[in-house]
Amino acid sequence: MRMTHLLLLLAVALLAVGLNRTSFSYFKAQEVEEAAARLTLYRSTLESELRHFAHLPFLLSLDPIVLATVEGATAKALDQRLARFAQSAGLDAIYLMDRNGLTISASNARHATSFKGQNYSFRPYFQEARNGELGEFYGIGATTGIPGYFYAMAVRKAQSDAEGVIAIKIDLSDLQRRWESSGERIVLTNSDGVVLLASDPDWRYRTLAPLTQDQRERIVTSRQFAAEPLDPLNWSLDQGNQSAVINGERLLYLKTSDLPNSWSLHFFVTDDQAATSAWLTTAAVLALVLMSFSAFQVNRIRLIRSALQASEREETELRHANERLAVEIEERRTAERSLQKTQAELERAGRLAALGQLASSVTHELGQPIAAMRNQLAASEMTVGPSALNDKMQGLVARMENITQQLKFFSRKGRDSLENFDLADVMRDALGLLEHSIAAREADIRMTAPDVDLTLHANRLRIEQVITNIVRNALDAVAGGDERTVEITLGGDPAFVWFEIADSGHGLGEKTLDDLREPFATTRESGEGMGLGLTISAGIVSDHGGTISAADRPKGGARFRIELPRSAGGI
Repeated sequence: MRMTHLLLLLAVALLAVGLNRTSFSYFKAQEVEEAAARLTLYRSTLESELRHFAHLPFLLSLDPIVLATVEGATAKALDQRLARFAQSAGLDAIYLMDRNGLTISASNARHATSFKGQNYSFRPYFQEARNGELGEFYGIGATTGIPGYFYAMAVRKAQSDAEGVIAIKIDLSDLQRRWESSGERIVLTNSDGVVLLASDPDWRYRTLAPLTQDQRERIVTSRQFAAEPLDPLNWSLDQGNQSAVINGERLLYLKTSDLPNSWSLHFFVTDDQAATSAWLTTAAVLALVLMSFSAFQVNRIRLIRSALQASEREETELRHANERLAVEIEERRTAERSLQKTQAELERAGRLAALGQLASSVTHELGQPIAAMRNQLAASEMTVGPSALNDKMQGLVARMENITQQLKFFSRKGRDSLENFDLADVMRDALGLLEHSIAAREADIRMTAPDVDLTLHANRLRIEQVITNIVRNALDAVAGGDERTVEITLGGDPAFVWFEIADSGHGLGEKTLDDLREPFATTRESGEGMGLGLTISAGIVSDHGGTISAADRPKGGARFRIELPRSAGGI
């Protein structure tokens, strides 16, 4: 008997080990697949940032004032013109150099760190532009010390020997900050293996491998990284380049080199979630085995006891057995309900993951055409001048960019900055943003705020986005109706604050809140919206630990209620 028990324990142990390894491999593959989708999104976002202004140097090289300045005209008018262009386009600087690399006009001519009067002939982008190519270069500013991405294009006027180079500088600091706050680990390296951008600031300007003497001399000549020591990063690859060890921590590793300038993106993710899921799966199966064995033993004992007990106790034992069976049935029903709920959540997660991949593809495919359209419109405004058609096209381009920004929400991760604010103030700010929509629909807004403390600790802008989405939905619901009323009620208790938005519109109809939360689910007519408002709002409320509910009103219309904890420190 003892040997039987030992063999049984050995079999269970072997089952647990095999199951754990198999499930870990499965969940690890899922982690890698999700990481690959995130890496694709990072790549498309980076390409969009880099290529957004790629056409601008060519357009500037055709500007008549630029050409006149190259031929010897005073640079004062061009300084002012470039300053306006840089401010409107969001560029760090635009500057014009003569054939020898001396800056003769710059958008920052009035700044203490102006490029004007500086010579940049040592920069590779200047040399490439002089050779008739589009110069591209990443480096730390020789004048400002601020890193950026440079584009340059030669300026030559027909039937004239005057020539120069026009250059723009793109500040990538905002992209660096977004990476740092993402909560993920991402690294961008150039062809020399030098880290240009990284989610961890300590990794920036380190190298994936020691630099050769030739590489260091070339970097010093171009002053690409100023006085940075370019020390190697403490990392190594393992398991066929599928994992890496950084500062002693083992991480899953993915890489893509499909980037301009032979750059590479490196993405690192922990396998902690895969390990946890594998252990939970192993524990669940072992628990099921143990329950089955226990049920077998209990049944065996019951049979032996039944054979030995007197007939007068058979009825009592049978009643007890029925009670146990009822408990087991209820437990099974509970387990089935839990499984159905889990399956529903997995299906929703799968759809959102697919939407994240679709968002990555859409933003990648539309980013460069939209940027080209905006640059062409800017060129038209510079050469032809403002026009109603140009303004209308600018609005259409902005609308397309807004759609792609909404799609990017589904791939976004990371922590948001939190602050203390009053919910009533945010509600009033949101209504201020919607004044045009309210006036267009001739809606009657009725806001009721009690004289109580409505302060909460959360991300103000995201809560304002929730309010704006739901109020806008209410305005759309009452548009065209005889009664166009939107009622807003605020309240709170020691732990939560809440607000309700009720309208006199058409109501939810046959749709539930879960139906409306699905991406692209909308009750508006085609072209009136993407159906992402409630999906985004529900995600924001969930991130803050709150709840959202919706129901039809007895007198017509719908009512949405959002409850938020006073402190959302967990997001």
